[in-house]
Amino acid sequence: MLNRSNLIYIYDGSFEGLICCVFESYYKHEIPMDIVKLNTSQITFFPTNEIITDLEKYNRVLVSIKDKIGFSALESIQYAFLSCLEKKELYILLFLRMGYKYGPSVMTMLSHDVVATIFKAIKHLENESHLLKGLIRFSVFNNGLAAEIEPKNFVLPLLIKHFSERYPEEYFLIHDKTHNMALIYKPYEANIIPVENMTFPSLDAEEKHFRKLWGLYYNTVEIRERHNPKCQMSHMPKRYWKYLTEFTYNSKL
Repeated sequence: MLNRSNLIYIYDGSFEGLICCVFESYYKHEIPMDIVKLNTSQITFFPTNEIITDLEKYNRVLVSIKDKIGFSALESIQYAFLSCLEKKELYILLFLRMGYKYGPSVMTMLSHDVVATIFKAIKHLENESHLLKGLIRFSVFNNGLAAEIEPKNFVLPLLIKHFSERYPEEYFLIHDKTHNMALIYKPYEANIIPVENMTFPSLDAEEKHFRKLWGLYYNTVEIRERHNPKCQMSHMPKRYWKYLTEFTYNSKL
């Protein structure tokens, strides 16, 4: 019999660790009230169970997801894990439990709160990554390209293909300040690594000059009579503007 417990699972924050929480839930025939990352500042008076990441258990669950629910379901929970959805770990567990019960048809059960919430989170992730593919502004530092972003979702894995195909022979770095992670690329090799307190070096004279040119170009091509801030913000949300050269850099030459 399934037990809806007041237990909180604690895991290491990795996708593998979360899948081990799914294994534990089935093994113990229980659904935890929450699943949280280790070392979070959250204080709880409820009992906890620290789930150790075990790659054998992880692989067993992965195989069962593909066999019983389908590859699309696996891809969906991987994307949901990258999202900024609150309590995403618990939603993923509940989604998988539905998947094991109903099979691949769970992907079409959009009227169910759990499924709808997962898909909404995925849509938000995909929309943000799509926006950033056009809004990231690189600068030159020490013969390499670098940019900073502050996304709500962890979008770096979704940006690898786009920018590695756009700049296949370049060295570049994209620093995600929200999640303290960085995408580091050198020709035909990309890695995402944790970073702490990353700061970029000062701009050299050439980079400053090109920033001014870009600001001047932006101000020159705009048709003032058609200036529409509301339309502009709908396509280019204001929270991204602080990293857009055309909005932040003095265009006076």
